[in-house]
Amino acid sequence: MFTRTLYIFIIGMLMVACSKQPRQSDALTAARCLEQAEAALANDSTLQGETLLRWAIQSSEQSEDWHTNYIAHQRLAQALSQSNPEEALRLMKKALTVYEQHPDDERNYVMLLDYAGTYASQVAFAKEGSYDEALGFVNRAYDIAKKKQMKDMMCQTLTSLANIAWAKDDYRQAVSYARQAAPVATPDLKSGTQQVLARSYLSLNMLDSAETVYRQIEPGSDVHLAYIVQSNLAKIAIRRMGATEVEDSVDEAFWQIEDFYYKALQQKDQYYQASLKQEIENQQLKYRSRMYGRTLLVVVIAAVLILLATVLALRYRIRMQEQEKRRLQQEAEHQKTLLHQANEVVTFLQNFILERTEVLKKLNQSGDSLITLSQHEWSEIERTLNAIDNNRFARIREQYPTMQEDDIRLCILTRLGLSNRTIGNIYCITISAVQHRKLKLKKDVFGESNPDVTLEQILTN
Repeated sequence: MFTRTLYIFIIGMLMVACSKQPRQSDALTAARCLEQAEAALANDSTLQGETLLRWAIQSSEQSEDWHTNYIAHQRLAQALSQSNPEEALRLMKKALTVYEQHPDDERNYVMLLDYAGTYASQVAFAKEGSYDEALGFVNRAYDIAKKKQMKDMMCQTLTSLANIAWAKDDYRQAVSYARQAAPVATPDLKSGTQQVLARSYLSLNMLDSAETVYRQIEPGSDVHLAYIVQSNLAKIAIRRMGATEVEDSVDEAFWQIEDFYYKALQQKDQYYQASLKQEIENQQLKYRSRMYGRTLLVVVIAAVLILLATVLALRYRIRMQEQEKRRLQQEAEHQKTLLHQANEVVTFLQNFILERTEVLKKLNQSGDSLITLSQHEWSEIERTLNAIDNNRFARIREQYPTMQEDDIRLCILTRLGLSNRTIGNIYCITISAVQHRKLKLKKDVFGESNPDVTLEQILTN
């Protein structure tokens, strides 16, 4: 009976202790909130980052930490720029007001003005309004950067001006700004400037210039940038053929792939939002554990609870690790699916382009008759293959300078997937002679002696 009464008393004490709210003194500082918010945003956790940034703004206003305050406004504006550009612009104006009242680093002022101009242009584009406010912000930023010789900021502001000009359909002005930005571009800004320049060329239908710039972009490990480059190169090839209806269909397919990509990021964001909620609950548990130490009886019960909590925490940690492992596997499979879909689109475009090439039509319609290709036709089909195969035959010519022109042409015909009969009709030789030439080319030029490896596989790889 006594034990039961004691148990009820202890439960009551625990409920009272757990009902207490954490003291304000235990709240995170503004700078710590900002640091954690940036870490969350770096991991694509937008919702978690936004929550922490709002805490940082509120805490910095209370502590009059104005540097953290305007930086937090800027970061929150960046996080909202895609979903709510009007709110992003409002936050950037607030950040500018705070900075102008409490100035510190002029470089930060240039960045704030540039961001404000970017968001103002987004609002103008969405509402089909005037771009005067956006140009005012960015021109002020450029003047300061030029005066102080901040080359990276000059590149950033000139790129922003190019984007605004492009949004206004003033593509020639956009090209002019982008060209001015290119000489002062730092390595981390170079690809962004090149994208704006290539996009402006493409809008002016200057296909050769656009293709040259796109091929200069080095995506590295950035899968999304590589996708942008390849998709635009494919569009250029289609536009050269005048297939406008196909270009519209391809644009729609690319938008669907983009949608899949951002949905994957949204799922990742939801996971980090759950982590934030768990972190808050953990903080509350830490505070409550301190309350248990006020009485000896609560200390004894707390010791038991800590032991149980340790076991539960270990089990929870193991379960979370398993869930994280499954989540990462699912994410990897999802990314693999997206890349596969993108590759299928690119393969479809390559086949579509080849099928509509006049030379290939001629080859496919000749039957068993003798086939004769002019020097111009050989050049046309090689140029088309280089455009859709990332300069494959240009690299072969560079890697094997002694390779005969007939061997190059045999590789081209093999890449087109033509039968040995059709190739024989071109060279006026038998099928067995074609097979012999392929075998000799595979061994003598490419150094492949494995009989199971075909010339087609060598060219594909």
